[in-house]
Amino acid sequence: MAIEIKAPTFPESVADGTVATWHKQPGDAVKRDDLIVDIETDKVVLEVLATADGVLGAIVKNEGDTVLSDEVLGSIVEGAAAAAAPAAPAAAAAAPTAAEGEDDPIAAPAARKLAEENGINIASVAGTGKGGRVTKEDVVAAVAAKKAAPAAAPAKAPAPAAAAPVFAAGDRVEKRVPMTRLRAKVAERLVEAQSNMAMLTTFNEVDMTEVMALRSKYKDLFEKSHNGVRLGFMSFFVKAATEALKRFPAVNASIDGADIVYHGYADVGVAVSSDRGLVVPVLRNAELMSLAEIEGGIATFGKKARDGKLSMEEMTGGTFTITNGGTFGSMMSTPIVNPPQAAILGMHNILQRPMAINGQVVIRPMMYLALSYDHRLIDGKEAVTFLVTIKNLLEDPARLLLDI
Repeated sequence: MAIEIKAPTFPESVADGTVATWHKQPGDAVKRDDLIVDIETDKVVLEVLATADGVLGAIVKNEGDTVLSDEVLGSIVEGAAAAAAPAAPAAAAAAPTAAEGEDDPIAAPAARKLAEENGINIASVAGTGKGGRVTKEDVVAAVAAKKAAPAAAPAKAPAPAAAAPVFAAGDRVEKRVPMTRLRAKVAERLVEAQSNMAMLTTFNEVDMTEVMALRSKYKDLFEKSHNGVRLGFMSFFVKAATEALKRFPAVNASIDGADIVYHGYADVGVAVSSDRGLVVPVLRNAELMSLAEIEGGIATFGKKARDGKLSMEEMTGGTFTITNGGTFGSMMSTPIVNPPQAAILGMHNILQRPMAINGQVVIRPMMYLALSYDHRLIDGKEAVTFLVTIKNLLEDPARLLLDI
């Protein structure tokens, strides 16, 4: 019986996908929940798993083909693998052996036990005993060979290298590779934002002395108290941003046609770097989250981004975004708003700089902040005051606790 392999059901915001990688080929045995094929959308890579045991049949959609929601990709011939399995013992039984009358005509009991313990298929081990019998020593040699095999694997070039080729000096060669759907979608949305928005950026700077002192004093206790969750800077910025969004609801709003949609919640997107490009998973109801919950959520997103495991739900929506170019050494930038959001906050590198404090020149850890915003919805005064509010909350973190 043939079972259809279908593409996932895409949400309304995703029109179609592209077949990225077939992990099985026609004729390969598959087990239920085996990874069969990856579907790349403009947001995430979706994994399609086998729904039954069998053998992969015909492939309908090849790598690079565009697929729609629930479209047939191929098929699994259910039970084909199980039907083929008895043939091997039958062939083994038909093979002549000089070990007639012994407990095991193929292998000694000790050899079979050792093979099972190490995941070795006894039929694949060449026997050196009488009449081709597999001995314990044969299995020991097979186990040693199996352990040695993975050592050669890292010598292969990593997959991402194909997307960013390295050429020798003096080479006049070119390599053309298709743009990923994620990169293409990012490019489309950035052009859309600059074409359809009255985008403007305002800057300020924040003295990180108090936040850094607080983090330094409590980071070890924080990590112990919250099951290994580390205290970073991002959680302070998310908390400060959500507090500022309460005070300036227009920054947390969006334009829908001729209407302004005000959101009574803060779903904060946090830009995360991955091998596929920049992705922005969303912290839902960030205004209700503690510092530990924010840091734990960001750490989880980071790991999922590196492993390509972010779900469609985690990447959808968001009312405000924070991006941190400072992790790569950026001093100042003008981040582009992610439509239909109305604003994005850009963090940057922290540098020790001389500052005039109470008439004295002192050295302070300073960071430039940038707020890009849609001027159709947010006035300049509102944008500047919003950014000053974040600055004040970070320079005196007690305000976050006292709600002042």
